[in-house]
Amino acid sequence: MITADELTFNEAGLIPAIVQDAASKEVLTLAYMNKESFEKTLETRETWFFSRSRGELWHKGATSGNVQHVKDIRLDCDQDALVVLVEPAGPACHKGSYSCFTSMDDRKAADGGRFAIINELEAVIAKRQAEMPEGAYTTYLFHEGIDKILKKVGEEAAEVIIASKNRDHEELKWEAADLIYHLLVLLREQSLPLDEVLEVLKKRHKGTE
Repeated sequence: MITADELTFNEAGLIPAIVQDAASKEVLTLAYMNKESFEKTLETRETWFFSRSRGELWHKGATSGNVQHVKDIRLDCDQDALVVLVEPAGPACHKGSYSCFTSMDDRKAADGGRFAIINELEAVIAKRQAEMPEGAYTTYLFHEGIDKILKKVGEEAAEVIIASKNRDHEELKWEAADLIYHLLVLLREQSLPLDEVLEVLKKRHKGTE
């Protein structure tokens, strides 16, 4: 585990901390820590920062309840910046948004790759879980909980089987897409990063070569 003595603080006694969702890998915010807030973060396993405007420590979620449970902390090669991987209990932004960052360009990246939609969908699901917008289907699933999500996974799996047996490729495409979506919701509900599933998939693939 990293200790405060390993960190290189700037002239103000601070170090930048990039907070990242451990599951979706979305960057949530950029804040600063001093030695005391870093040590409190290690002690409580929740994020603590130093407010440069107020000149005091602050505990993320102390008033809003949107705490960030620390899963891992990474130190860069120059030891003067941190990446804090968290499981957020709500929006990271004080304006109620999942992340403090917004895209300068809403267009999909041309070089995103053929499975870029998976990353995009995973980020949207994480955003829905954090913000819980009223009327959203994903919000409904998270409100209903694990039993409803599992029921939907089972239903979509059955629909995939039926479409396959009927050799209805058009229906199979839609049902397979619905199954993938509900599986991503399930992984998010279980706080299981998709990256870990993909790592297992790589190992399985190597075993079949």
